[in-house]
Amino acid sequence: MKYFSEIGTYFLMLGQVLRRPTKSSVMRELIFKEIDELILNSLGIVIFISFFVGGVVSIQTALNINNPLIPEMLVGYATRQSVILEFAPTFISIIMAGKIGSFITSSIGSMRVTEQIDALEVMGINSLNYLVFPKIIALLLYPFIIGMAMFLGIFGGWFASTYGGFTSSAAFIEGVQSNFITFHLTYAFIKSLVFAFILATVPSFQGYYMKGGALEVGKASTYSFVWTSVIIILANYVITTLLLS
Repeated sequence: MKYFSEIGTYFLMLGQVLRRPTKSSVMRELIFKEIDELILNSLGIVIFISFFVGGVVSIQTALNINNPLIPEMLVGYATRQSVILEFAPTFISIIMAGKIGSFITSSIGSMRVTEQIDALEVMGINSLNYLVFPKIIALLLYPFIIGMAMFLGIFGGWFASTYGGFTSSAAFIEGVQSNFITFHLTYAFIKSLVFAFILATVPSFQGYYMKGGALEVGKASTYSFVWTSVIIILANYVITTLLLS
């Protein structure tokens, strides 16, 4: 019953986010602030992880090709498919659940503990709109991060497999270009937008409705990561079933 109650509260929160909007000039500043904190500050870790994971995927693929009848281009093909379909949208989103999600929960939770949220309500400001709506809008740019992860993952695969002597550059590029289905990109970006919404709202829910002191802020951040990751995985299953089956 507890979980059903939390789900109901979550949807009530989403409805409240859209009511009594904050003044447009203030909201604009809040959105740019969230873009800087949630999007731009995440680029470093995304670049680092994408490049090296793409390299690992290509190396593992190359090492498992023992049959000389299997063409070398399969390394590039497998790397592209793995990166575009799952690694970039899903794996990066789970990592962002730890980085972005924990940040959102701890920042809102700290405001709850220090009664800043109560102060906003006393001033007649819709605190949910003020705190959560800018995060949702800022994370509409999340597909940009995923697109960068796709490019760097494939580039890392090319770099590792070519300079590691596992395949030739021409064979890898041929594999990347082979049997490319443009809908796979559409599928990946649809997932990215859904995951972005989850990343913005689930951690906000955990932070906004937490109770207690500083210790509970840390616990809420942990719960935020766990539940955001679980919901992302479940959403991934549902979207994949609907769009690719």
